[in-house]
Amino acid sequence: MTLSLTHGIDFSPKPFSSGLNYWSSGDGTSTTDTYDVVGNAAFVPADQDFGGCLELVKTNTLQKLRYTERTEIFSETYLLVKTRVKLMVGGLPAVRIAGWAGDRDGNNVSNVTQIGPSTSVQNYGQVYEISAIVGPGLRDGVDMVWGAAPTFAHFGLDITGPTGVVVRVDDFTIEDISHLFQRDALNIVDVRDYGAIGDAATDNYDAFVAADQAANGRRLVVPSGAYVIGSPLVLNSHVEFQGRVIMPPEAPLVLTKSFDLPTYIDAFQNEELAFKKAFQALLNSADHESLDMCGRTVTVTEPIDMQAAVATRDTFEIRRVIRNGQFYASGGAAWESDVTTAQAYYAASNPTTLSNVQNVQDIAIGSLVTGQGVGREIYVRSVNPATQTVELSEALYDAEGTQNFTFTRFKYMLDFSGFQKLSKFNLDNIEFQCNGKANGIMMAQEGMIFHILDCYITKPKFRGITSSGHACQGMLIDRCHFVTNESSVHAADRVSIAFNINANDAKIRDNWASQFRHFCVLSGANNIVSGNHFYQGDGVPNGVRLAGIVLTRSNTASTIVGNYVDNCFIEWTNEHDETPDFTVGFGFSALSISGNVFLSGQVADWFSYLVVKPHGTGHGIANLSVMNNSFKTLNGPIQRVERVDTTFADIDRNRLRNLRFEANSFENVTQKTENPVVVDHTQSSVAATWTVDTANALPFGGYARAVQAYVPQSKLTVSGGGAVHHMPYVNTQAGSAKDQVQLVYPGATQGTVSVTVRCDN
Repeated sequence: MTLSLTHGIDFSPKPFSSGLNYWSSGDGTSTTDTYDVVGNAAFVPADQDFGGCLELVKTNTLQKLRYTERTEIFSETYLLVKTRVKLMVGGLPAVRIAGWAGDRDGNNVSNVTQIGPSTSVQNYGQVYEISAIVGPGLRDGVDMVWGAAPTFAHFGLDITGPTGVVVRVDDFTIEDISHLFQRDALNIVDVRDYGAIGDAATDNYDAFVAADQAANGRRLVVPSGAYVIGSPLVLNSHVEFQGRVIMPPEAPLVLTKSFDLPTYIDAFQNEELAFKKAFQALLNSADHESLDMCGRTVTVTEPIDMQAAVATRDTFEIRRVIRNGQFYASGGAAWESDVTTAQAYYAASNPTTLSNVQNVQDIAIGSLVTGQGVGREIYVRSVNPATQTVELSEALYDAEGTQNFTFTRFKYMLDFSGFQKLSKFNLDNIEFQCNGKANGIMMAQEGMIFHILDCYITKPKFRGITSSGHACQGMLIDRCHFVTNESSVHAADRVSIAFNINANDAKIRDNWASQFRHFCVLSGANNIVSGNHFYQGDGVPNGVRLAGIVLTRSNTASTIVGNYVDNCFIEWTNEHDETPDFTVGFGFSALSISGNVFLSGQVADWFSYLVVKPHGTGHGIANLSVMNNSFKTLNGPIQRVERVDTTFADIDRNRLRNLRFEANSFENVTQKTENPVVVDHTQSSVAATWTVDTANALPFGGYARAVQAYVPQSKLTVSGGGAVHHMPYVNTQAGSAKDQVQLVYPGATQGTVSVTVRCDN
């Protein structure tokens, strides 16, 4: 469609018969003379080829002919300006369509092309058609590209070549041919119609803004080419990219109506760059709370520094989501860990600081710290070269003094560690195909409620999810699938960990994980671990198994409920305590383990499902509940389901308090463990003192510290058969293992009793 049809606009100038005062010898503006004044032109009423026409004598090297009335220039409009000429007398000139472009203030738009292609006139009396197409965009066939600035023009003709030439010029016609440049339908706006040039050099910011403003609900099209946009840009129209855009790293491109990863990939034609720019827009716009990857796979050849992608922000605490896609690790050297060994001094009085650190400038934030007396999953939070100090995520249990530490910086597909604080961030339904090359996610330094749900972290090299600070406060990991890269490695030799958490209040729910060294290392308290299945077995007969869940805080205040603990165990330590010997406080306390299925096969008989591992002396166990669990082993029995790992220290069994170890089921377990334990004792020969043995049934080798109940199960008699109606008193902690109680009667007695014994108070 054209404006002449839709709005009745006639773009063509008046015919020469209307008067030469409508035709200028200059640019057509009011300051130039018209041909009725200058006198070197005349109207010819009856030319045999043209009918009425203008006969013009060329008196200047460049002879101009311009219509003095304004021809309006409309957005997205392409005009075909044409006339016919013939040479009557003189030398051989050249002729071209020309125009003077004016803006809304009446000024000439000097930076646009204002002349058309030149035609050489070679024969006298021959009619030559001279034409040019004028329009806003750089399209095939457009001779004069004017962009969006001109609002009117004075069109006409230029004659170049020798003077003294006489030419006749037919009446001009100007035709709206915009329909030839419309791509599909009227709901499309081409950015070239507003002056965009895809030459990889011209800054097209103004053209894109103008096109977006004019779209008014229509779809914006960016044709083939490379379009530089030098400033942050917000487009409020639906956009289709056929060409690519080039933008500074710090400049966001916000596509409010086309905000999804495939559109950004079309825009930048590079998957990694497109994802960075889309994430940048997500954190720099209030129009969207989520980035939909629409099922696209992004091939990642190096770690993506998520904070560097945003550049201007290192804190963000408004809910944002990335969902529905896959990241695929490719390449090689970029994923190699950076390893630095440095001597440093540690003092328990400054528990999360290494000082006098040599080569401190070589240590990367987020590095795993290993060395003598260093617990698991301790990371570098910050580095201060000026003071030669390194801040750690946790304290060290036995590293007092100076020693060498190793700092290993793993490389992650999505690395958020540059953010000082990132809260309420979600990753939803994303697969991280680490391919044994890369690691999954490195979290920010601080933050709350980082939520990972319905995600797959497949074959991470060393770590699935790492928290090097406290961005894991209140973290949620739901219905995720962690697949090992170490299925062929014996359990004892594995190095990969699905995830760690340093802060409190984590919720770990309904996940599945296979054959990592550890499913998780939880340093915080108040955690809920529920409904997960984590499997860590191998095919080695009488094999070693490692912890599935590692709790590194003694007062853990956590709940482990309804999990399938498969060929691994729960390990409860205090390895992140700078003063691990117990002095005051809660010690090992506040843990509930209930309703879980514990299963193992091909394990050594000393294997246990709950292991307490004190790193210092004097610890007891308090407020522990182990109830309604199923303990089962295949391929031979295990001795018991719980034990104390005395590598560093034993527990103080006089400091067991409020242990509930009951209502559990045991299959292929030699010693069933209970507290309280009910012992049926038959005294077949009369004695004043009966020794009741708990037979090591109390948890953790506990002492028989109290008798909770005493019920005769038969008539108690003296040697002659007479009934005894006296109650005994009790001696506790009898025997060499202190796991017996003595019932002391007033006289020699025999019979059967049921005694309920506790190892706690």
